[in-house]
Amino acid sequence: MRSKKNKTKKKSAAPAYLSKGILDITRSGMGFVILENKQQDILVRPNDFNTALHGDTVRVEITSSSAKSGRLLGRVAEVVERKQTEFLGRVEMNASFAFFMAESEKPMPDIFIPLSKLNGAGNNDRVIVRITRWEANKKPEGEIIEVVTREDSNGMAMKEILLENGFPVFFPKVVLEAADQLEEAIDESELSGRKDFLNTLTFTIDPVDAKDFDDALSFRLIREGLYEIGVHIADVSHYIQPDSVLDKEAYDRATSVYLPDRVNPMLPERISNELCSLRPHEDKRCFSVVFEINGKGEIKQYWLGKTLIHSDRRFSYEEVQEIIEKSEGPLSGEILMLNDMAQRMRKQRIRKGAINFSSTEVRFQLDEKGKPLGVVIKENKEAHQLIEEFMLLANKTVAEHISKIKIHKKPIPFPYRVHDMPDKEKLLPFVEFAKKYGHVFDMKTPQKIAESFNQMLKDVQGKPEQHVLEQLGIRTMAKAIYTTENIGHYGLGFESYCHFTSPIRRYPDVLVHRILGECLTGSAETDQKMEIKCKHCSQRERSAMESERAAGKYKQVEFLGDFLGDEFDGVISGVASFGFWVETLEHKCEGLVSLNSLLEYDDFRLLEGEYCLVGKRSGRKFRMGDKVRIRVISANLSKRQLDYEWVLTPDSGASVRPVAKKQKK
Repeated sequence: MRSKKNKTKKKSAAPAYLSKGILDITRSGMGFVILENKQQDILVRPNDFNTALHGDTVRVEITSSSAKSGRLLGRVAEVVERKQTEFLGRVEMNASFAFFMAESEKPMPDIFIPLSKLNGAGNNDRVIVRITRWEANKKPEGEIIEVVTREDSNGMAMKEILLENGFPVFFPKVVLEAADQLEEAIDESELSGRKDFLNTLTFTIDPVDAKDFDDALSFRLIREGLYEIGVHIADVSHYIQPDSVLDKEAYDRATSVYLPDRVNPMLPERISNELCSLRPHEDKRCFSVVFEINGKGEIKQYWLGKTLIHSDRRFSYEEVQEIIEKSEGPLSGEILMLNDMAQRMRKQRIRKGAINFSSTEVRFQLDEKGKPLGVVIKENKEAHQLIEEFMLLANKTVAEHISKIKIHKKPIPFPYRVHDMPDKEKLLPFVEFAKKYGHVFDMKTPQKIAESFNQMLKDVQGKPEQHVLEQLGIRTMAKAIYTTENIGHYGLGFESYCHFTSPIRRYPDVLVHRILGECLTGSAETDQKMEIKCKHCSQRERSAMESERAAGKYKQVEFLGDFLGDEFDGVISGVASFGFWVETLEHKCEGLVSLNSLLEYDDFRLLEGEYCLVGKRSGRKFRMGDKVRIRVISANLSKRQLDYEWVLTPDSGASVRPVAKKQKK
């Protein structure tokens, strides 16, 4: 009887455990599923991909393991999320059908294109294709959404970068149709559910070339020394209903991507640039945080809710900065008062532990074809800080408000924006390096670390080591992410923080608006998938940053490609065992000085703790932050790579001289 029971148990064994991870396909065609929070990956052979492509998030079933190597083998059971659905490549045609072959380093199957879906493409044309259908054990099917012309090489390079990072470059027809059907007119029935700010002084402050104005400020004197300041944010959630085609498209993208010559938007222009853009002299729906603030910048009380606003004027940052500097101009009294409040709040925030890292933003001047003509360095001035402080205040206030709400005695799942405390293991080498420049860190508490950072950033202003210490300091910091676990935002010094102020370009802000709206009406429900949504949005944000870096690098290479052989002053921005990177002072363009190009001077070795390369014979050091002279020797657009060579100058050091070459006898 016992043996029968044992046999029965074996027959009814539980199904294989499915692990979730990202499929990495090598050039040889083999796949490896990289599991979340696990060191060991799972080998998947091409026949077991089950329609998965490189970069897709999948669930994998373990089928066997190698006794010799311990390697786990598996098959893809399910594609959870596609990294990419649009691809660049060429189309081949015959009389009855066509096939698309992707231009990709990673192997992928050809895509079948019905003749009715060619969209004007001819044989051997370079095209962008979208996968429309893919059944198991069959070829994927697709449609051509654009034929690429030779004239648009810049546009194609930007689109290729977006596609590589999983961002579609076109909205599906059904999404555009849904956006076009949205009503702009404000119905009278809405007036009872929205607070009326139509006659309150309201204005926007944005970049001079902005088209989507998603935030506005209102200003009203309540009584002497007390002001009502409204932070009004476009009510995107009014138009984007949960689980609609617009919502699904916005969630998949999760963010707008800002490249040097274009924006790849999260939402169709009908929504971002028309319905939701807080353009002057138009009535608009908003979600608002309204503060009562005294002249010292102290918050006396706040109100949250939906509003109707009418922007009286649109300002650029440059216009507001001029008003601040000259103390005159349109609405100068209101702007100067807001700026005084913002500067007070900024100083108070830094006193409470916010780290005052400053970053230099570089923008290329482009011609009509997107070719870079020059570089503009954008400074973070008081006009920018004015908007920044009120947006931070609104985001913090919303997060604090939601953090106090419970459903069934539990915190409501909410997409907090969090920033973890520094990892001491990463921080210690930096602290030792900073000590060489006379900067001492107090490591007793996170608060003391933040104070030490701020003191260093203040002391280093204008000194040669400023660049290196700022850059290395930023690298020691954790990356901010979205999560339901509210651990606070270390860099800002906030116990609770979220993103509420940019729903036109960030999906987490749309989620925040929905949850806040439900909480205010008492209809909030628990979303068990909120953490999954947070992880997706964090991943999309990282992909957007990678796209922006790649596009910026492309423009750098394109720009300096016209200066081959020319010399420039630069600063060492990074070191590695194979060379060091230099950023030109004039253009902020980064290139590599290879170790091979230095062999005629010395045999250089990397000292990791010193962030430098040191010569074995001469002792000459190339350290992060050192100023050097370089020559541009190569600009490879396809690899987005600049190569420099170090130029020996009179002040480079007498000990470093080219090694005399032995003459052959």
